[in-house]
Amino acid sequence: MSAGEGVVEPASRPKRADARRNEQALLEAAAAVFVTSGVEAPIRAIAARAGVGTATIYRHFPTRADLIIAVYRHQVDGLAQAGPAMLAASATPYAALAQWIDLFVDFLVTKHGLAAVLRSDDSCFDPLHDYFLDRLVPVCSALLAAAADAGEIRSDLEPLEVMRGVGNLCAGATSSHGYDARRLVEVLIAGLRLTR
Repeated sequence: MSAGEGVVEPASRPKRADARRNEQALLEAAAAVFVTSGVEAPIRAIAARAGVGTATIYRHFPTRADLIIAVYRHQVDGLAQAGPAMLAASATPYAALAQWIDLFVDFLVTKHGLAAVLRSDDSCFDPLHDYFLDRLVPVCSALLAAAADAGEIRSDLEPLEVMRGVGNLCAGATSSHGYDARRLVEVLIAGLRLTR
């Protein structure tokens, strides 16, 4: 028998339910702490908010970069999953679109601490922009298409241009007093509606 022949690699086991719960709690806690204290917040603050020890954080996320990437992906995934759920539950596709855009605004405004890291020279963060686009552009596209098919909005809108428009309106939200990004985004989304 040659080397390696007949050797069966162990299948990677799915995480236990409690390990998944711990990881979810850590991601939620880290996201909340990042909003208030930035991505350089002490790990002990995240552990305390999650109700776990710091060793648990390091077991799941050996480096701060691992934690930042996981938080960003977790938030993007939550936003991506919300779109279809809102479309299924809302009275109209336009209502689902407006609700999803509201969540998108929350994501853009509250991730400003993450945004600074994502613009850093650290190459480990480079794939996150593509992840953001790959997960969220199709969701926005489906919501726009459903609202257009229902005759509620214009049919010539590209999802990326809508998302960029919202993003540009949110850019000044953290640096200007009295700047109400949410209100401006509401005006933008209301402007997509067809008059009857």
